[in-house]
Amino acid sequence: MEQSSSSSEKQVWESVKAYAVQCASCSKWRLVPSKDLYEDIRERIDEQPFTCDIARQWKPDISCQEESDVKRDDQTWIWAIDKPNIPRTPRGWQRIIRARAQGGSKFADVYYVAPSKKRLRSMVELSRYLDEHPQFAQDGVTTSQFSFTSPIEYVENSVAKRRGRPSSRDILGRESTGL
Repeated sequence: MEQSSSSSEKQVWESVKAYAVQCASCSKWRLVPSKDLYEDIRERIDEQPFTCDIARQWKPDISCQEESDVKRDDQTWIWAIDKPNIPRTPRGWQRIIRARAQGGSKFADVYYVAPSKKRLRSMVELSRYLDEHPQFAQDGVTTSQFSFTSPIEYVENSVAKRRGRPSSRDILGRESTGL
């Protein structure tokens, strides 16, 4: 996990360890090499469903015939499905997802961290922060670029029942020990 290098700044810890997306053609999960690329895919997933062909950008030999990149039999990982079409996080900002303890009413919390390292927990806090810092409006940052919608826990075979065919849905991997 990365943290800020300056000791005077708040430390920002990322909780998601791996990003993966499900192929709309073969339903296999493909690891995405970076958070930025994951956000690009997630933002447009309904207009441009993800397929193994897209994964060739970073893994040239991949195809629908290859095995899935993700094996969920490892008990040290918690998997979650993020909402599709969440706007890409503005440059300089961070979107952080933290899983809650089991048995709670919500699976995870979503936070945004401003370039100043201020952590924002809700749309109300975000709106107030943007009002107090008009320079972000000049840069084109608006509340429509943020979503505090929590991912849902991925349970084997539950996606097909709740959302129809499991195509083009995002998945986030989190290590259970770091949450």
